[in-house]
Amino acid sequence: MNIGIIYFWLLAAMSVVGALATVSARNPIRGAMGLLLMILCVAGLFLALHAEFLAIIQLIVYAGAIVVLFLFVIMLLGPSATAPRDHRGQVSRAVAGTLFAACAAGAAYAVARGGHMLALRRPDPGFGGIDAIGRTLFSDGLVPFEVSSALLMVAVVGAVAVARGKQGEHTAGTGAHPLSRAELAESKPFHDAQPGGLGEGQ
Repeated sequence: MNIGIIYFWLLAAMSVVGALATVSARNPIRGAMGLLLMILCVAGLFLALHAEFLAIIQLIVYAGAIVVLFLFVIMLLGPSATAPRDHRGQVSRAVAGTLFAACAAGAAYAVARGGHMLALRRPDPGFGGIDAIGRTLFSDGLVPFEVSSALLMVAVVGAVAVARGKQGEHTAGTGAHPLSRAELAESKPFHDAQPGGLGEGQ
């Protein structure tokens, strides 16, 4: 077993660990760190394919922008970022998780069986370069690229809207209504006039 195979399997295992940490961690910070680990490992796999441009873009766009954006959203939400424990729909979740695991195992098996055929193919001279990426991005991949960016924006806006709705429900449930400055100014003389108030002994 040469160093290239060890490098590939090490990064592949670490990327799977990062992906599992992203979807299973209850702490959103740990989930973001798992996503960062997966992104770094995928960038390393791009380097193994001699796609240096893709590896750099992976680090700049995802590790340097998307993960930082997620961290800002988590800090904006504060304690509301951690979702409460929900026991509803456990059967449907278990079935969906099992189906997803089976599909992932089948895809990994298909890739492993076809790996020797892919190893015999030599990539094109411009594989992973700026010209090849730009040609694909602005032709066949233009619509998926724009849809993915819109999907990320909708996810962030939806998270902020859900967090604000939960804060409003919490305030309505406690019955606490914050007083304005005018109401506080009107209530201060009444408080001072009460026995034992600040205006009596001081």
